[in-house]
Amino acid sequence: MGMTITEKIIASHSKYETVKPGDIVDITIDARTARDFGGANVVKNLTDFGLTIEDTSRTLFTFDCNPTGSDQKYAVNQHICRQYARNNDLKVYDINAGIGTHLLIEEGYVWPGATAVSTDSHANILGAVGAFGQGMGDMDIAAAWNSGRVWFKVPASVRLNLTGSLPQCVSAKDVILNLLMIYGANTLLGYSIELYGEAVDRMTLDERITIASMATEMGAIIILFPPTEEIVSFCRARARTPFEPVYADSDASYETVADIDVSIFIPMVARPGEPHDTVGVKELPVTKIDSAFIGSCTNGRIEDMRITAEILRGKKVAPGVVLKIVPATDAVWMQCLDEGLIELFKEAGALVSNAGCAGCAAGQVGQNGKGEVTVSTGNRNFPGKQGQGSVFLASPAVVAASALAGYITTPDAIPETPMVFTKGAGQTVTLKGKKPEASAEHPTIIKGRVWLIERDNIDTDMIFHNRYLAITDIREMGQYAFDNLAGYSDFAKKAQRGDIIVAGKNFGSGSSRQQAVDCFISLGIQAVIARSFGAIYERNAINAAFPVLTYDSFEKIDMKDGDVITINLLTGDAVNEGNGLITVINPFYDAQYEIYIKGGLLGKI
Repeated sequence: MGMTITEKIIASHSKYETVKPGDIVDITIDARTARDFGGANVVKNLTDFGLTIEDTSRTLFTFDCNPTGSDQKYAVNQHICRQYARNNDLKVYDINAGIGTHLLIEEGYVWPGATAVSTDSHANILGAVGAFGQGMGDMDIAAAWNSGRVWFKVPASVRLNLTGSLPQCVSAKDVILNLLMIYGANTLLGYSIELYGEAVDRMTLDERITIASMATEMGAIIILFPPTEEIVSFCRARARTPFEPVYADSDASYETVADIDVSIFIPMVARPGEPHDTVGVKELPVTKIDSAFIGSCTNGRIEDMRITAEILRGKKVAPGVVLKIVPATDAVWMQCLDEGLIELFKEAGALVSNAGCAGCAAGQVGQNGKGEVTVSTGNRNFPGKQGQGSVFLASPAVVAASALAGYITTPDAIPETPMVFTKGAGQTVTLKGKKPEASAEHPTIIKGRVWLIERDNIDTDMIFHNRYLAITDIREMGQYAFDNLAGYSDFAKKAQRGDIIVAGKNFGSGSSRQQAVDCFISLGIQAVIARSFGAIYERNAINAAFPVLTYDSFEKIDMKDGDVITINLLTGDAVNEGNGLITVINPFYDAQYEIYIKGGLLGKI
C-alpha cells in the first residue's frame, strides 16, 4: 500500500521506511522557529532546563505579532529573544521583516517535502508549497531546538478533488470559505487534507497560501498542495539545500475521497464568531461597516494587494470608514512601493502599516473596539480575536469594495454614493480577575467537581485571549481563563482547585498559545475532558503534563453540571460519585502517560 504526501514526508524524516495513520514517531524538523509572543517562553524553557541548540542554521526567531514594538511586554519579550540569539548565533527576522511562515518560504527555509515547526498555529500554511508545517507550543519548540526532532502522531489523510472551473468572481479566499461551509470546523478535525484537480493545478502560490492558511479553522492538521513545476522552480531558487518534491503514491490510501464541483462556488463571507458560519455575500442583509482590514497570513500577498489596488483606483474610502492595509512581508511591501500601490492606497484614504500579522495579533493595526463592525481578510473572527467588535471574513476584493461602499458588498455592486453613518453611542468593557494558585501533582486517579460546558469549537481566544499573550508567569494566567467565553467570564472566580472541565468537540481550536493550557494549571483545574481537541492544544496539554482525555458519551452516568466524578487516567473508568453509575472514556495512551509521569515533555524521570 502506498503513502499519502503527509505520510511520505513524515516517513522520510523518521527512522521508518513507511508510516501509517495513528503511528507516533520522532521526526527531524528542517526549520524550527519561534515568534515574538512565544519566543520568550521558548528561551525560558531552554534556560531553565539547561538545553542547547542542535543546529543554529535551522533555528530562528520571527517577530511578526507586534512588529511595531508598541507594547512594552512584547518589547521585553523581543529583547529577551534578541539577547538569546546574539549569544547563540541565531538568526532573527526582526520587526521589519514580516510574517514568519511567509518568510520560511521566501527565504528558502522550507521546500516541497520539508518539515517545519513554529509557535504560530498557522505554520501549516507551508502546505501551500507541499511542505509539512505545524504550529506547536513553547515546550515542543524548545525540544525541537535542542534535539532537532519532535514526536508526532501520523494523521489520516483526506483527498478532495476540486472539479470544474472557478467562476471569475470567486477568489481563493472564497474557495476556503465555501469549503468551510461544506465541512465546518470539525468534520475534518485532525486530518491531513490533500487538494487535487485542474482548478488546483492552476492556482498560484499566493492563492495556495490563502487556502492553506485556513486549515486550522477547518480543524485540519494541514491542507497540502502537490507542488507544480512553477512552485518547485520558485522553491529551488531559494532553498538552502537540494530537494526532490514529494507526491502521493498512486495507490495511497485515504480515509475519505470527495469530488467537489467548484463551478458552483460563490463569493462568501463568514459571519462574526465562527469562520465556518459562511453565507453568500449577496445573501447577507445590508451590513454597515465601521472598518475594513486587508492583510494577515491569509491575504497579505502581492496578488491580494494588486486586487485591492484595482478596486480602489481613483476612488475614496467611504466617509467614516477606516481601511487598514498590511502586506505580509517586507518584500511584498517593497513590491507595493515599486508598483505605486502604496501611493494609490494612501490616495484612496487607507492606512498602510509595516509588514506583520496585524489584525490577528492584539495591539496591532486591524483591532476594533466594542460595537465596531469590521470586514477583514483575516482567517479568524472568534469573539475578541480582532478586538471587541464584530468581524466578518471575506476576500480582498469584497473588503476593498465594502470599504468604498460603506457596507459589505461585491466589486460589481459598489454604489455611486456610499452609505453614511447615523448617530450612535459606544460602550466600554472592564476586565476582572483574581490571583491564581498552581499544582504540581500528577495522580493517575483524579476526583473533582464537573464544569459541564456542552459547546463545540471552544477556541483558544475564548480560553485565554490574545490580549494577555505577553504574560509569561503562569501564576498570572489563571485569572484570565475563559474570560472571553460567553457565559463563563467569571469562571476564574468560581473555579475551585481540583475541578474538571467537560466540553464538546474541537476544544482548544485556534492558536498555538501554551497559555490556553497553563491558565487551567494555574487555577488548579485537574483535567479537561472533551469529545475531541484541536491538534495543537492537545499536544500542548500533553507536553505540560496536563490531563486531557476524550469521550464518546457520559449518558451512562447521568452526569450534570456540578456533579463530582472520579476518573482513572490509565483505564478510562469514570464514576459519578453522586449516583454510583460507571462508564468508560478513552484513557491516556502510552506516549501521553510517559510524558505525564515525567512532569512534562522537558522534565526528567
